[in-house]
Amino acid sequence: GVVLHDRMARTELAGFHVGLLHGKRPTKEKQAVMQAVATGEMQWLVSTTGIEVGGDVPAAVVMVIENAERFGLSQLHQLRGRVGRGSEQSYCILVSDIKESTSRERLNVLCKTTDGFAVAERDLALRGPGDFFGKRQHGLPALAIADLMKDMRVLQSAREAANALLKDDPYLKKTENQLLRKAVNSLYASQDIVFN
Repeated sequence: GVVLHDRMARTELAGFHVGLLHGKRPTKEKQAVMQAVATGEMQWLVSTTGIEVGGDVPAAVVMVIENAERFGLSQLHQLRGRVGRGSEQSYCILVSDIKESTSRERLNVLCKTTDGFAVAERDLALRGPGDFFGKRQHGLPALAIADLMKDMRVLQSAREAANALLKDDPYLKKTENQLLRKAVNSLYASQDIVFN
């Protein structure tokens, strides 16, 4: 990240305020960087994949993911969700030098759908459950009960119920949803993710 940041700040993005975000920076520094991006003080941000679970910058309209073949489809889907939150047209550009057909097929899935569940299904079919929950796919909790290969119908029902709940109470602020909110925060606390 540091090498890419330094190169981009000297060349293609010279003249812009380019931020850097990576996992080894203290939380307060990360928050300051994201605030600077949100206010427009920083026009560009070079980041490791930690950006997938943090930062809500509605004005962000372009994301470029280098070596996209190294990531799972679900993770790429989470990453591209960081742009397009505002009213402007947005773009997520996947960069890969890999010419191998399976990698190209995987990346093409993202060009064909924005449905996260469909992306996860295809990711699972192409990579299998072992790699799906491997280190490259961090940010997802292990499923203690469901088997993604056998229980797709149940998981689809759970997804529909979750969507209905979040449509009714998107921030889980209603009294009857406080225990769920607490459980979600507890589930992700070890990864510095807070439901907001």
